[in-house]
Amino acid sequence: MKRQNKRKVDFLLIGIIILSFFLHFYQLKEAGSNTYYTVAVKSMLTSFHNFFYASFDPAGFITVDKPPVGLWIQALSAYLLGLSDFSVLLPEALAGVGSVWLMYILVKPKFGRAAALLSSLVLACSPIFVAVARTNNVDSILIFALLLATWALMRSIEKQKPGWLMLGAALIGVGFNIKMLQAYMVLPAFYLFYWIAMKAAWTKRIAHLAMATGVLLAVSLSWALVVEFTPADQRPYIGGSETNSAIELALGYNGISRLTGQNGPGGGGQPGERQWREPQMGAQQQENPPSGSPTVNAGDPSPFVSNGPSNGMPGGFRSNQNAGGAFGTGEPGGLRLFSKELSGQISFLLPFALFGIIPLVAQWVRKRKWDMKQTFTLFWMAWLVPMMGFFSVAMFFHQYYLSMMGPAIAALVGISWTVLWNEYKEQKGWRSWLLPISVLATSLFEALIIYQNKEAVSQGWFIGAIAGGLGFFIALMAIKMKEAISFSLAIAGMLALLVIPAYWTWITIHKEGNAMTPIAGPSNGFGGMAGANRQAQAPDQQQLDGADRTFSPQRSFMQQGGRRSSGDPEEELDTKLLAYLEQHAKGTKWILAVQRAQSAYSMMLHTNYAVMAMGGFGGQDPALTPEKLAAMAKKGEVKYFLIGDGPGENDSVIQWIQENCVEVPSSEWKSAEDSATNQPRAFGRMNKQTLYEYKG
Repeated sequence: MKRQNKRKVDFLLIGIIILSFFLHFYQLKEAGSNTYYTVAVKSMLTSFHNFFYASFDPAGFITVDKPPVGLWIQALSAYLLGLSDFSVLLPEALAGVGSVWLMYILVKPKFGRAAALLSSLVLACSPIFVAVARTNNVDSILIFALLLATWALMRSIEKQKPGWLMLGAALIGVGFNIKMLQAYMVLPAFYLFYWIAMKAAWTKRIAHLAMATGVLLAVSLSWALVVEFTPADQRPYIGGSETNSAIELALGYNGISRLTGQNGPGGGGQPGERQWREPQMGAQQQENPPSGSPTVNAGDPSPFVSNGPSNGMPGGFRSNQNAGGAFGTGEPGGLRLFSKELSGQISFLLPFALFGIIPLVAQWVRKRKWDMKQTFTLFWMAWLVPMMGFFSVAMFFHQYYLSMMGPAIAALVGISWTVLWNEYKEQKGWRSWLLPISVLATSLFEALIIYQNKEAVSQGWFIGAIAGGLGFFIALMAIKMKEAISFSLAIAGMLALLVIPAYWTWITIHKEGNAMTPIAGPSNGFGGMAGANRQAQAPDQQQLDGADRTFSPQRSFMQQGGRRSSGDPEEELDTKLLAYLEQHAKGTKWILAVQRAQSAYSMMLHTNYAVMAMGGFGGQDPALTPEKLAAMAKKGEVKYFLIGDGPGENDSVIQWIQENCVEVPSSEWKSAEDSATNQPRAFGRMNKQTLYEYKG
């Protein structure tokens, strides 16, 4: 009789999955969502047309500035579970847990169980990876899709069948439709690995890769080509683009402009718009501002200030200074990933991940031949190194984009520990020193990160990191033990290196205001500003909830969703304004038109009315011309416009509104309190708001 092979349950893997599930789902209902995408999901549920194009508003005027697949998944979750913060966050959290499991599946066949477990554990404890998976930014779904593509690539080599390569290419194409060119950052690793690992003639490998490229492009451009060939008047304007083009959006604002910070092909910039300023904690007004400086209201969460012409920053973010610094990502340069701004996001274990490459390179130098372990390691290096280069010099990205590096760092840490342990165990000269040296170097780097954040983190962690690193270094270097004991010591040293990243993650999941632009650790950036504004606005929200329950079909959604991403005044429903519009804007397609998406949040979350965001997310998209707006107004599609006093946003459209519409007296639509401050609760970004009515 043949013995039946029974797969053993790996209880350590189950424990890591449970840990990952806990970190991703702990108080997830209270984490808050990126309101921009949540509003879009609500609109997408109103019709298949809006669903397909990822329309920001239910009347289908403009899309969000990303492709739709990630939002399709969120919309399906909201359709099944009901619209809430939890339902739009659920797909990302599940994708994060799934990615942790996939790391084990990918690493174990090549480097064994210990390396696979460590890789999964490292990803589970990676601060910015967990942070972004607890938001409805779509990065964790993208990473999961790319890891599935990696699994298909590995199957292609194991089976020596190119069909699996085509599946991997298709999955990267799906990733393109989640976040466009960001998905292509893994292509160097895929092409290089297949070229080295596939046992076939070079002509066949070229043919296979050419076919895979065709599949990649076909899947990547499938949605964009549908958009391009659909007449513009039969679909929403493509938000984030300058020419109403999904392909331009991919190559420009979501592509080359991320690297250059300038107007590449369709770079998303237009003249005469707003300059980016770094947000000030607490949003307090500057004391003694320079002569001629634009004023900023106390409590104004906006990162925009009026400042004349653009210098080509993408997507409406204009700056005369370094764009990276403006986004809190540090100055471009070779040490940027180790700077205070970025080191605490994903870089904790970078030194250890890179140390394990040394003996593998030494082996290759001796043998001049690639084995599968070296080739697999090269794959992850080809994933990591180009991203390190990109993020070291790129001008336009957020901290949470670094989550893309998480799988490669996790895999390389597991691989490095296995390689370094084997060298240490076999006492092969200088290479046996690499394990204790790597533990010490990584501990010192983690201590540096703690020191960089000394204003917010107890320096006991700093002392502990140094003491722990020195302790394990001395023990591994000086004590000769039995293998079982030294193995336990080596494992303990590796786990000790995970304490500070895990602590950083724990800090992150307890932090408020981290849903729109998540940042790991105690640093707040936009998140801290958001949290401050949320606290300041909470009493007003309570008064609204208690005072008026007439116009709140989505009130239960707001209550169940808990804290929101920005805490902006825009998210609070101005009931007097709504009551006025309901009385006077009957029969219009859009109950109100505003300059930017943020100013539409409150009304679109609390009601089922459509609000037109004339300039898209930040107010800079050229989605309207005066002629087009005039035609819409004459048809009775839009009648009321809420306009701020800041210059530089679609000036010709604003000028048409001011010249052809009548100002509505503020006493008719503002509360007495808001009239006194000229800052209505629902639309607080501008110094002054004016409501205009088109009368034909």
